[in-house]
Amino acid sequence: MAEVPVAGGDGPARRLFIAVDVPLPATQVVSAAIAPWREAFPDVRWVAPQNWHVTLKFLGRSPGRLVPWIEESVEGTVVAHAPVTASVRALGAFPSPGRARVLWAGIDDPASGLAALVGDLEARFADEFRAEMRRFHPHLTVARSEPPIRLPESYADTPLVSDPFVIERVVLFESHLRGSSPKYEPLRTFELGG
Repeated sequence: MAEVPVAGGDGPARRLFIAVDVPLPATQVVSAAIAPWREAFPDVRWVAPQNWHVTLKFLGRSPGRLVPWIEESVEGTVVAHAPVTASVRALGAFPSPGRARVLWAGIDDPASGLAALVGDLEARFADEFRAEMRRFHPHLTVARSEPPIRLPESYADTPLVSDPFVIERVVLFESHLRGSSPKYEPLRTFELGG
């Protein structure tokens, strides 16, 4: 078990996750690519572009006493990783286009820098948080559907390629689940490579 601070009691639980943002020019390319699908599927819950991010590690409900330790752990992990060059490329769906619950725009990371970072974050948090069992697939969640929908084959053929961009920082977010759309509050930003 990792040594964590215990002073001051647990404090209120906070719903936390670690993510990276994607720059505005890339999100504008995604918005244009999904515009016809928003019209074709108006009953799907489309995610507001300001809520798009690439989740690296979902921590979930976290005791307040762990927040300083979480911040130190994220900082200690990301400092060992260089900035990542990526782009947004292609649309897809989980678990499949035929039973789509999550519609996404994929992140192309040719050097696998994000995957390496995720592996180190998983290792760092293994003693306190549940490990992610699914393979890391960097993406922006653009919509959710319950029940799942059947997307046409042409969905995956939608042209979508952004210019490359550099990811230079990681953000610890708190998710506030109020109303129909969650609010993601950045708590602290960490620079890759120190």
